[in-house]
Amino acid sequence: MELPNAGSAIVTTDKLRAYLLSDAHPVGQYKALFFKNLGYDEADTDILRQDLLNIAAEQGISDSQQSAYGTKYIVDGPVRAPSGNEVSIRTVWIVESGTSEPRLVTDYPI
Repeated sequence: MELPNAGSAIVTTDKLRAYLLSDAHPVGQYKALFFKNLGYDEADTDILRQDLLNIAAEQGISDSQQSAYGTKYIVDGPVRAPSGNEVSIRTVWIVESGTSEPRLVTDYPI
């Protein structure tokens, strides 16, 4: 099964800069270290955004969960990072109740 409306998936710049690539975020700082070691940085978030959107569009759902806020989907996939390394990333998306576009919640290496 594919992520619903994957072509309309949303990865905000704020999610990338203030969370996934932020050395100052209490949770995101560990993810930032991982992504920065792969060559991603705050100056050019478009590369990481596109890599995450490619996972959403090209890989199948590995799990889904209903919540009071909508449906969360887990989609795993490979990424060829700017460093040249290939890594597997788990992405978590939510389609909030009353909307149709999946929005990135988080991601991390697997």
